Amino acid sequence: MAASSLLRSLSRISRAPPATTFYHRSPCSPFSAAAADAVGRGLAGLGPTAKGEKARVVVLGTGWAGSRLMKDLDTSGYDVVCVSPRNHMVFTPLLASTCVGTLEFRSVAEPLARIQPAVSKSPGSYFLLARCTGVDPDAHTIECETVTEGEKDTLEPWKFKVSYDKLVFGCGAEASTFGIHGVAEHATFLREVHHAQEIRRKLLLNLMLSDVPGISEKEKHRLLHCVVVGGGPTGVEFSGELSDFITRDVKQRYAHVQDYVHVTLIEANEILSSFDVRLRQYAINQLVKSGVKLVRGIVKDVQPDKLILDNGEEVPYGLLVWSTGVGASSFVKSLPFPKSAGGRIGVDEWLRVPSVPDVFAIGDCSGFLESTGKEVLPALAQVAERQGKYLAVLLNHVLKAGGGHANSSVEVDLGPKFVYKHMGSMATVGRYKALVDLRQSKDSKGVSIAGFASWFIWRSAYLTRVVSWRNRLYVAINWLTTMIFGRDISRI
Repeated sequence: MAASSLLRSLSRISRAPPATTFYHRSPCSPFSAAAADAVGRGLAGLGPTAKGEKARVVVLGTGWAGSRLMKDLDTSGYDVVCVSPRNHMVFTPLLASTCVGTLEFRSVAEPLARIQPAVSKSPGSYFLLARCTGVDPDAHTIECETVTEGEKDTLEPWKFKVSYDKLVFGCGAEASTFGIHGVAEHATFLREVHHAQEIRRKLLLNLMLSDVPGISEKEKHRLLHCVVVGGGPTGVEFSGELSDFITRDVKQRYAHVQDYVHVTLIEANEILSSFDVRLRQYAINQLVKSGVKLVRGIVKDVQPDKLILDNGEEVPYGLLVWSTGVGASSFVKSLPFPKSAGGRIGVDEWLRVPSVPDVFAIGDCSGFLESTGKEVLPALAQVAERQGKYLAVLLNHVLKAGGGHANSSVEVDLGPKFVYKHMGSMATVGRYKALVDLRQSKDSKGVSIAGFASWFIWRSAYLTRVVSWRNRLYVAINWLTTMIFGRDISRI
């Protein structure tokens, strides 16, 4: 039924008169031969919604913000179309645990169809494996291109268009490299499941290669030197997980090379700079005690087998993980919208892009415009989730007020403005130790605790925040089996 509905929606383009045709096939057409062929078959995209049909909300991205929005949208009145290069949400706070086998990868990946079943069941609602490449606010359309990278013997990417009544940018951000030479080519980031898989494969490969006869002592030291750049929560948590893995699992199963394995954490300023001073010192003590070497410095150049610091020191590595925060993506920067600090899409107090109708932005890709008088919120999962929840309520309210379709919500009262209240920060530092900082801001007073009790709170809090009961069960079982049997060291 859903497939036939999609075909009807797609073929509506080919039956439309020339004035409303999605693509005009002319000599100067920018689209590929595959796209032109798709147009010829009447598969040019999803056309505008007709009178009497459900309004269409197009969501770009399946991160914290977009997933929470889609989960709470009223699908009895809205069709939901999600455009994203991945069909799942990643529970990022537990991603570092998958790199060393504490958790399995599927435990942190939540399929979109479970978050919002309408995209796989409801006629008119779809998930489209693609990237948005352009926006036409006047025509209420977006231009997309399919994602097939990494797959052999598959279709060539093609372009298509999708009309929207409401458009929500939730496409996140990308890792910041600060323009440092060699980072993109040689470092591994830790933002997606495939990043964690790459780290795991490389870590285990280096362990196995270092045990093979014929390798020099110098090369063995380099292969087994794991360098983490960035002292934020992700970098600290990964360093803690890695040190636990080395202490408990490597020394038991790779006894021949156990003395060669080392972890270095490089940070330009203070590690965990947003945390309470006492918690920062506790984290430093725990990391040093577990064998992590802390280096303060700025990376100036990254080469295939070493990085160079600002003082000229050369640091050889076998595995380099880059975790220095995020910034606006090149796609977001290219959009013809007002920008907030850092190049994010500028929004007002209702998370609207004020220069264009029916367009909203949430999550790491958005930020308050200077004219609102509000500071740009940090790129945190709790900020993105809160914005997704707020916008779902707002759009449901707009729908009930009769403003669901394009250009129909001008007179609708949008209700209260978005207000963010920080719920605190948590980070684990390994060895059943963690930090919990419940202060509202860096300069305010509040509860801050560290140690085993914090570790128990950290695990309990994240277990309850995992989206589905299925994944909560996966996580709980993974933690239990790791505690009893150790981590899985299979290189699959």
